Amino acid sequence: MILQELLDELGGNLVQGDKEWIVDAVAAIETASAFDLAFADSETAVHAALKSNAGTVVLKPGVVTEYPHGKCIVEVDQPKLWFAKAAKLVKKPSLSVGIATGAVLAPDAKVDPAVFVGPNAVVASHAWIGAGTRIGAGAIIGEFVKIGMECTIYPRVVIYPGVTLGDRVVVHAGAVLGADGFGYVRDTETGAYTHFPQQGKLVIEDDVEIGANTTIDRGALKETRIRKGTKMDNLVHVGHNCEVGPDAILVALTGISGSSTIKKGAVLAGQVGIGDHVTVGEGVILGGQSGVFNGKTITNEGHKPGTVMFGTPARPLRQVLREQATLTRLAKDRERGNKEKREQESRD
Repeated sequence: MILQELLDELGGNLVQGDKEWIVDAVAAIETASAFDLAFADSETAVHAALKSNAGTVVLKPGVVTEYPHGKCIVEVDQPKLWFAKAAKLVKKPSLSVGIATGAVLAPDAKVDPAVFVGPNAVVASHAWIGAGTRIGAGAIIGEFVKIGMECTIYPRVVIYPGVTLGDRVVVHAGAVLGADGFGYVRDTETGAYTHFPQQGKLVIEDDVEIGANTTIDRGALKETRIRKGTKMDNLVHVGHNCEVGPDAILVALTGISGSSTIKKGAVLAGQVGIGDHVTVGEGVILGGQSGVFNGKTITNEGHKPGTVMFGTPARPLRQVLREQATLTRLAKDRERGNKEKREQESRD
C-alpha cells in the first residue's frame, strides 16, 4: 500500500518524503529495505534508523531537525504503536478460502464462503463461523460454537461445544477453550468426590489473543468471560466462572483459580498465582511469581499509579525490598553476635 493510505488510517505527520511511496512491509532497522517501514523511539535508534536502508521511518516529533535526503519521515507521539498498527495494515492477507482436503464439516454447520478450513479440521453440528476466519489444520470446533469474523484459529486448537468467540480473536496452536472446570463435591463421610456440573458458558469478546497451549474453562452454572482486548501468553490457565479484562495482560504460566475477577488493564507477569474468589483491581501490576490468597482483593488504592505488587502475599515491591533488607541486616547482626560470643568463650 502507499504511505498516504497509512496516514489516512492511522494519522501522523509526513514531514519529509513522497506520500505515494510504497510500503510493502515492516522490518527491524538492521534488515529494512527501501519499501520497508521502520520505527525509532530512542535517540540511539533514531540515528540508526536514519542511516538504515528503510524507505520510511516513523519517530517522535522534534527528535531530529534534519533528515537524510530520500527518506520518508513520519512523526507521531507513539512510534512503536503506530508501527504495530501499520504492520497489520500492510500484511498481505491469505487468499486461501474454502474447505481443504480431509476437513470434515457437519451438514448443518453455517460456514461463510469467505472462510478457510484447513486439512483434517472438524466443524461440528450447528457451529457458526463468520467471514474472513481461518481454521487451522486439525482444529476441532464443537457443536453450537460461534466464531465471529476475521478470527484466526491455529492448528490443533480445541473449542468445546457452546463456546462463543467475537471478531478478530486469535487462538494459537494447542489452546483448549471451554473444557470443564475443576469442580468437585466431597462426601464428608466416605471421602469420595463427585463432579459438580460444569454446564455454563465461555464467552471470548472481540480482539482477544490467546497463546499456545493456554486453557480457559467454561463456567460451572454461569459463565467465564474474557473481555475485549485482553491478551494471554502461552501456557496460561483460567478457571471456571472467571472474568478477565478488558485489556488485561496475562503472561506465561499464570494460573487463575475459579470465580476470580481480573479487572481492566491489569497486568499479571509470568508464573503469577491467583487463588479462588480473588479480585485484582483495575490497572494492578503483579510481578513475576507473585501470589494472591483465596478471597482477597488487591487494588492500587493508596499507591502511586504503576506501582508493582510483588511476592506472596502480593504487596508493593518497595515494601518487599525493605523487608528483605531488614531480614538481611538482622541475619548479619545475629551472625556477628554469635561470632563475638564464640570469641569471648574462647578467651575465657
